[in-house]
Amino acid sequence: MGSFFSREPQHDPFDPIKDLPDLSEKVIIVTGGNSGIGFTTVQYLARKGAKVYIAGRSEARVKAAIERLHVEGLEPGNGAVEWLKLDLGDPRKVKESAEKFAARETRLDVLVNNAGVMNGQYVLNKDGIIESMVTNFISPVVFTRALLPLLTQTARQPEADVRIVWVSSIAMSQLKGREVRFRNVEDLNEKFGLHPLQPILRYAKSKLAVFLWARKLQAELDAAGTPITIVSVHPGAVWSEGVYNEPFFRLPVVGTLAAAIMSRTFLPPAIGAHPSVVATASPAVTAEKEKYTKGLLLQPAGKLGDVPAPQCNDEKLADEVWATAEALLKQWDISV
Repeated sequence: MGSFFSREPQHDPFDPIKDLPDLSEKVIIVTGGNSGIGFTTVQYLARKGAKVYIAGRSEARVKAAIERLHVEGLEPGNGAVEWLKLDLGDPRKVKESAEKFAARETRLDVLVNNAGVMNGQYVLNKDGIIESMVTNFISPVVFTRALLPLLTQTARQPEADVRIVWVSSIAMSQLKGREVRFRNVEDLNEKFGLHPLQPILRYAKSKLAVFLWARKLQAELDAAGTPITIVSVHPGAVWSEGVYNEPFFRLPVVGTLAAAIMSRTFLPPAIGAHPSVVATASPAVTAEKEKYTKGLLLQPAGKLGDVPAPQCNDEKLADEVWATAEALLKQWDISV
């Protein structure tokens, strides 16, 4: 998901059909792949021959997306698309989804953690944690950790090119100049006082948490000699379902006006999906792995940009994020 506070190029020379290799025999999971950027990501990958699982909560919505994919055509690669039930609102159920997938498939080449919510309202779940922090950070971490054995097994095979892709956001730039901590649940549930952009700041903090956790995981994998590549991407400011379904755009006058402007200036999902697809399958990532994994964000038009906030490079914060996630998993008895 992009940020409301960025302007992106309207043209991207990347062509998924011409610029991606054949993905036959590849197995890929795209969370939240039934709409927006995720849907287009699935479409591009399946058209190159991949077997793609759309991981989502609603069977009806995912099956409707799969029907649409077939109607619009999966040529020239004619890959397969299937549903994997995934409820990011409950970390315990997330682990079960990963286990069911591992029982169905003998390999996983790429995990695209695309799903997320922009709604940063202060609503706590049954565990007393902000729902957006659970959906955007904690549950994807559980899902990734639970799938890591299968990803690692695949990575050990000849000619394997295993990757984990995280859809991030330069909305993290909104945290510049602020003290951010991740020591405990209280830090995760930060209210940001009377700041008028509280929801955006909470969204940005959830994206920072997962960005730091992903960097920490890459360091752990590298230290263990596990050949898995982790890439974080910023899709740009995209006019997708996740944006135009926000309550703000239903407000009379101001919401309608903002929607009219953004629908004409934001990127369409067909372009917004390009960074995710490049991170998932482009040979360039394999050829220059270190460049793509050392704390940069892959952005529209294939641009590798610097991190949008100094906290993105804070090793102390990364340690806090990692430790807090581990403590929560232990508390909930989710051993992965």
